Amino acid sequence: MTNKNPILGHHALSGVKVIDLTRVLGGPYATQILGDHGAEIIKIEAASGDEVRGWGPPFERDMASYFINVNRNKKSVVLDLARPEGRKILLQLLQDSDVLIDNFKTGTLEKWGIGYEAVLKDLYPRLIHCRISGFGENGPLGGAPGYDAVVQAMTGMMSINGMANGGPVRLGAPVVDMGAGLYCVIGILMALHERQHSGIGQYIDMTLYDSALALMHPHNANYFLNKKPGTATGNSHPNISPYDKYATATNDIFIGIGNNRAFCRFCDALGESVIADDPRFENNADRVINREALTALLTVALAKVDGAVFAETLLAAGVPAGPVRNIEEALLHPQTDERQMVLEKDGYKGIASPIKFSRSRDVGVASLPPRLGEHTYEVLRAAGLEESQIEVLIASGVIAQAEG
Repeated sequence: MTNKNPILGHHALSGVKVIDLTRVLGGPYATQILGDHGAEIIKIEAASGDEVRGWGPPFERDMASYFINVNRNKKSVVLDLARPEGRKILLQLLQDSDVLIDNFKTGTLEKWGIGYEAVLKDLYPRLIHCRISGFGENGPLGGAPGYDAVVQAMTGMMSINGMANGGPVRLGAPVVDMGAGLYCVIGILMALHERQHSGIGQYIDMTLYDSALALMHPHNANYFLNKKPGTATGNSHPNISPYDKYATATNDIFIGIGNNRAFCRFCDALGESVIADDPRFENNADRVINREALTALLTVALAKVDGAVFAETLLAAGVPAGPVRNIEEALLHPQTDERQMVLEKDGYKGIASPIKFSRSRDVGVASLPPRLGEHTYEVLRAAGLEESQIEVLIASGVIAQAEG
């Protein structure tokens, strides 16, 4: 990792090189975050490619939206790691790399003779190796495969989602995979920081299972105190009231009241100060206990107001509230444009990095999501291979270069 003077506009992770052996979502999401902020990401794929390239429709340039959304700012190299020649190239690429991230089945790199403990940490003492697995190596589930929805089911996440009488429901967004990706980024950045002091890298053991459990606040915290496993509460919050979706005369709005002052402001704006004065609703604990009575009163009062106008009134009064929008409405909203959250380049559209520094900047769309093997030649030449060597490797099927 190179050190440079702190100049305006410098990317926060310039000089960091990452070898990305991941596929599907958690790992690619993590490496896109790193790439968005200046790290060089070399995505190693098998000849069949990351399977989410085909997870569509919709498609653009023969790539599914699922792949496109988490693979910009990366270089794609096709490399057969099941063959010794492929693993030799990987080791060559790791010589000047800072991070290796993989989500192979537990024990795969070890089976290939390139495990971290046995080989990599001695060959490359400064290397940080992050592995994402479903459940880790040990324990009753050690080595088992894990997918987002399966882990949601196994960690109680589905049990607290959905309506009270509707049964467990999968969260609509893949929060386990993406949460694990975020934890990977956090862990990698911690390890890079620690390496500045110790001079050596380390292994990061990241699992979907652990990440899902860590994301279950406040439900796990509630269980530790009341020993109740928690249930689905629909749109309401188990610890806060009012915190729910309400119908109005025009549209649904969501209102989140976190303290007594906001509750009083909300009732005043609604023209129902008497509700705030009711002893049943004096503080949040009272409002949670008497949630049903409070909801009944608010439902009647809110049915008389224009939801869009009233939400703006509440926001102006410092009360968190907003209309319930669909994805199109959210993406086209002026606030989304103000925050520059949609990236566009050469037909590509994606969500920008939400991390905004005062001095460092993200790279935007430095490169489009790559075609399978698009950068094989480029990366291997930079690693010191001669063109004749590359041609032999292509002929033998160890590597592949995208056509065109």
